[in-house]
Amino acid sequence: MNRNSGCIPRSLLQGSSIDKRCRQMKKRFVGSLEAGEKVDDIFVLSEKSLSQKKDGNIFLNAVLTDKSGSLKGVMWDGVADIAGNLSPGDFVHVQATVSEYRGSLQMVIKHLAPWPADGLTPEDFLPATGRDIENMFHRILLLTGTIENGFLKRLMEAFWHDEEIVRGFKSAPAAKKMHHAYIGGLLEHTLSMALLADRIVGHYKGIDRDLVLAGAMVHDIGKIKEFEYQTKIDYSDAGRLLSHISIGLQMVDEKINEISGFPEKLALLLKHMIVSHHGSREFGSPEPPKTLEAVLLNYIDEIDAKINAIRDFMASEDPNASWTSYHRVLERFFYKGKT
Repeated sequence: MNRNSGCIPRSLLQGSSIDKRCRQMKKRFVGSLEAGEKVDDIFVLSEKSLSQKKDGNIFLNAVLTDKSGSLKGVMWDGVADIAGNLSPGDFVHVQATVSEYRGSLQMVIKHLAPWPADGLTPEDFLPATGRDIENMFHRILLLTGTIENGFLKRLMEAFWHDEEIVRGFKSAPAAKKMHHAYIGGLLEHTLSMALLADRIVGHYKGIDRDLVLAGAMVHDIGKIKEFEYQTKIDYSDAGRLLSHISIGLQMVDEKINEISGFPEKLALLLKHMIVSHHGSREFGSPEPPKTLEAVLLNYIDEIDAKINAIRDFMASEDPNASWTSYHRVLERFFYKGKT
């Protein structure tokens, strides 16, 4: 607890209501911390693991996050007293010193304790899109209005008229780490893909524009339920057990069943696009793309995900360097241009 704030967590008041004027405001964010700085603030404990020191005692490895990013932390002493009281996703009060270890910053934690959500501002703790949510969703609606196939238009409208789905669609990330891994990321990724699809389909003859556009809009719709994104971005139980592809198929089936006379073949082609949009079984698709529309969707997805991931990686690197560090997943350095 910040002893100078006068704020007492509700958990310490034995049922008393917290003073509404007493809000714990974050003072420092991970992205602005520097070596040598002392930290006394609230973070989300994203990950924790226990290891053993040479003397047999345990120490704690942690990952602490807020909206600006994440930072590894280590706590050497007093771990046994608090380890059982902390779980990933908890808000925690941290007192620590920032140090440099093997070329990266880390927190050396002196004090770590759970902190209640009362009075916290959730937007301080999860990264979010820098774009306007309502404007992006409005553009999705405008694109939906251009779909000429009456059944596909009604299907998309069924999704956008469902308040629960729209609420999740505006908030969900598109991934845990690799691309668009922030609040609003799913909407941003979907809009970008739909705009790309709208530009590309006219270049080739014989492509069903409406099918590609609808596929772009619902290919990742299952991510609304695949992820948890209240205090951290992680997989939900449904996400781990089913994956967003299976969840998305179920959601599309439910909406199709509400539309009388929806053509069976059209439903099959649309669901194939969801099933195949990762491109191959190796990358999680039960089937590879087997229609021109599905092939296009797979490459549009690949383009948008990769560009976003690379841009975010570049932005996280030394702004004065011409080259990034080595990207382990993509297995290369990236050139940023002359400084």
